[in-house]
Amino acid sequence: MDVNFLLFASAIVGFYVAWNIGANDAANSMATSYGSRALTLKQIVIIASILEFTGAAFFGKKVTHTIAKGIVPIEMMDPHLVALGALAALLSAGFWITISTYYHLPISTTHSIVGAMLGFGLAAVSQQYITLDQIQWGVLAKIIVSWIISPLMGAALAFTVFSLIRFLLLERFTSAGVEHVFRYLQVITACYMAFAHGSNDVANATGPIAAILGYSTEMPFWVLMFGGLGIAVGIATWGYRVIETVGKHITELTFTRGFSAEFATATTVLLASSLGMPISTTHTLVGSVIGVGIAGGLASVNLDIVKRIILSWILTVPVAAMLAISLYTVMVVFI
Repeated sequence: MDVNFLLFASAIVGFYVAWNIGANDAANSMATSYGSRALTLKQIVIIASILEFTGAAFFGKKVTHTIAKGIVPIEMMDPHLVALGALAALLSAGFWITISTYYHLPISTTHSIVGAMLGFGLAAVSQQYITLDQIQWGVLAKIIVSWIISPLMGAALAFTVFSLIRFLLLERFTSAGVEHVFRYLQVITACYMAFAHGSNDVANATGPIAAILGYSTEMPFWVLMFGGLGIAVGIATWGYRVIETVGKHITELTFTRGFSAEFATATTVLLASSLGMPISTTHTLVGSVIGVGIAGGLASVNLDIVKRIILSWILTVPVAAMLAISLYTVMVVFI
């Protein structure tokens, strides 16, 4: 089948994945503002759509490069097979994210696409198109380490920020007065968070498309814009499902707690984006929300919800990888 047709098909599926990212990961940028009632759902949709698109279009290049070429040595494979593998990876990640969003679970779309790209690589190895040692295990190891560090860093930073706010402000001044000020500050950090999220997570949809294009140094701007648009549409149509889980069901969020969680998450994510590391925004935010919850006492954290979320995290990479292996194998045989 013609590579240009596969590129077109991958672009359509990439938009579907970007829609999924908006639907599931919108919770990462705006859920805490919804939980603290700093913003209404309608306001969240408008603000997040604009800023996610901006972050994706203008700052998504580095992480897209990592997803496109950092795991599977696409330059050593036939372009037709690369196109099939990228399409299989996009479909696999998209299916898993859709299922998770339906069940209100804030999974990592980054884990989904990395797992799917790994599945593509392993399938290519099994069919002797590449060798096992040609898969970039070192890059994969760095990505996995960043997944572990990011929620811990988010939790620690959020715990520290909220503890300082509580010690310096809440215990010295009238708590309505302080919370009222932080309502506006939280809106600012929500915008910061949405921009940071778009810059990192757009690669989950655009990376495989870039692989088909044979991406080397220059990323076509239309690819990033296309991904950003898909994220915006996902937020507007289905984002409310996971927003409710993260914003209301993990711990009670006030304006100061929401500010602390958002500031910690956005700072961690932007740092990772500047280094080209595709970290999990979901893991970072959930870690941050848990961090501010612990700062108020462990009893304030809904551990049942946390356990469900962590289980979905554990399943994400193997499920996405197995789906990609299956789809890629079928495509090679029939397409």
